[in-house]
Amino acid sequence: MLFWVLALLLLCGFLWNYKRQLKIADITDKYIFITGCDTGFGNLAARTFDKKGFHVIAACLTESGSTALKAETSERLHTVLLDVTDPDNVKRTAQWVKNHVGEKGLWGLINNAGVLGVLAPTDWLTVEDYREPIEVNLFGLINVTLNMLPLVKKARGRVINVSSIGGRLAFGGGGYAPSKYAVEGFNDSLRRDMKAFGVHVSCIEPGLFKTGLSDPVKTAEKKLAIWKHLSPDIKQQYGEGYIEKYLNKLKGTTSFVNMDLSLVVECMDHALTSLFPKTRYAAGKDAKTFWIPLSHMPAVLQDFLLKQKVELANPRAV
Repeated sequence: MLFWVLALLLLCGFLWNYKRQLKIADITDKYIFITGCDTGFGNLAARTFDKKGFHVIAACLTESGSTALKAETSERLHTVLLDVTDPDNVKRTAQWVKNHVGEKGLWGLINNAGVLGVLAPTDWLTVEDYREPIEVNLFGLINVTLNMLPLVKKARGRVINVSSIGGRLAFGGGGYAPSKYAVEGFNDSLRRDMKAFGVHVSCIEPGLFKTGLSDPVKTAEKKLAIWKHLSPDIKQQYGEGYIEKYLNKLKGTTSFVNMDLSLVVECMDHALTSLFPKTRYAAGKDAKTFWIPLSHMPAVLQDFLLKQKVELANPRAV
């Protein structure tokens, strides 16, 4: 009996793995739209999918980013300048894409554009510190999706939302984690709504990667700038040596950063080309072995492992 149970489990595993490897038949007639292509994941994705034969429309925030990308890619790839927080810009871009793709529609929409914003203790911040990451990471993503969705439905294509392990666990104060938690919620509702139209919706949750978004120097500079404007009471509670201790701790985290951005692009590739794309993709060793498992653990364990690593000077000071 045990033998047959093991044999059945092995067969199910084989069939499951085989199903994941089945690919769509032809990509050379398919159009995909990617946001945030100046640098990082979006830039590598645009270059990778261009080489594969897709008709890539790469949205860049800056003219310099657009020019550099076009210099490295084929004539198939087109770039557009897009600020996802500008509703008029998004609407005009969607109309241009509609005219460009015609009756083919849009096979893939990859919502990749994002910013980190300020990472600092919550009591250091104002509501304005939350605004930029929420405007870009959430409202920008939603607006682009809503404007491009008719074209994706026409092609019965794919929507891929790049979230973060920050959408599973809040590892610091600021607008980044709230924006990514909300992206996860939007992704889930969109996935269920689009099933009837034959549109697959996937979410990618990268761990910590070395990109411009996660530059530790810029992160420290933003935190230091806020520190300088804090009230004397807050500074007394945290202590004048807090920033220096924090920077030393930050240096120790660089060893956990993933260097290979292609891990995320491989997830995008599978979500775009597999006949059976996954609902969620964890990208990076830290995401798979630490962040995602920890997100399923009791809150008391999460709090213990993610608690404030730098001791405060006088938390009772008022």
